[in-house]
Amino acid sequence: MEIKILGTGCPKCLNLEKAARTAAESFDSEITVSKVSEVNDIMDYGVMITPALVINEKVVSSGKVLSIEQIKKFIEDNN
Repeated sequence: MEIKILGTGCPKCLNLEKAARTAAESFDSEITVSKVSEVNDIMDYGVMITPALVINEKVVSSGKVLSIEQIKKFIEDNN
């Protein structure tokens, strides 16, 4: 599974990335978490408001910082 955090580096983006990494660590399966910070790359996903969470190339959330539990639920739903 691949998780991407879309954001330019604002505090909210950093908080979402931290929460996503923590959520991913709680699963036994291999989950890669990466950051996409180039504006053109973010726009390729159709995201206009960051931060955004992408799981397996599907935007599942945009414009808000999710809790660790919310991210875990998205991981389970997209696994």
